[in-house]
Amino acid sequence: MSRIVRVWIPSAIALAGLVLLVVGDDVERGAGIVLIGSALMVVLANLFLRLGLSSERDREADEANRDYFAQHGRWPDD
Repeated sequence: MSRIVRVWIPSAIALAGLVLLVVGDDVERGAGIVLIGSALMVVLANLFLRLGLSSERDREADEANRDYFAQHGRWPDD
């Protein structure tokens, strides 16, 4: 399901925008540009979400290492 949101939906939106750019008149070309921009926004939103989640995992791992250090007096071997 996440692959659909991360890859296929932005690709479909961008493809629709490209089609409108190629075959459309002025109004449709404008809509094509908006669709391509929207596809880029979806990709960026997904990227920021993934970066935020990986940062959270790093914080959790660091906190677990600190707890280990507090209990055992040495840093854990990773």
